[in-house]
Amino acid sequence: MRKLNVLFLCTGNSARSILAEALANHLGRERLRAFSAGSHPKGEVHPIALQVLEEIGFETANLSSKPWEVFAGADAPHMDLIVTVCDRAAGEACPVWPGHPVTAHWGIPDPAAMHGSGEQVHKAFLTALHQLQHRLALLLALKPEALDRMTLQSQVRGLADGGAAQSPGVDEAEDRR
Repeated sequence: MRKLNVLFLCTGNSARSILAEALANHLGRERLRAFSAGSHPKGEVHPIALQVLEEIGFETANLSSKPWEVFAGADAPHMDLIVTVCDRAAGEACPVWPGHPVTAHWGIPDPAAMHGSGEQVHKAFLTALHQLQHRLALLLALKPEALDRMTLQSQVRGLADGGAAQSPGVDEAEDRR
């Protein structure tokens, strides 16, 4: 079985999409190859995003904030799935992606927009990380045969609310969680 290439998009590509890229590459290392980008990248990864990833033992040296055009060219990796993780990016006109990948929107509140104490901001990043982890776990629970284009489209969009996918592509044990 080949790995699915997944691109996580956010406007700034400094927090949510970075967390999603790191999580997907870690949790899905056998089935996914994840990337992230932004429509208007900040140019640097938010330091608290890096901090929470390092706290759970993830390598962060290769994470960077970059424009989504990097993945729209002919020489870019072919994407199977593109997931927007912020509402603003979901509403923007995206490039025409080579191969017309499956698309979905998993709206995650922006932890970088949190105002409050350092502890409150840190907690907002952890909350975003856990929301993404839950949705990725559900995606990875899909059986390989559920990852054909049509089934993948409906399954991944169904994960937007954090709910379990509703087809025979989900292991029954996972569906009972």
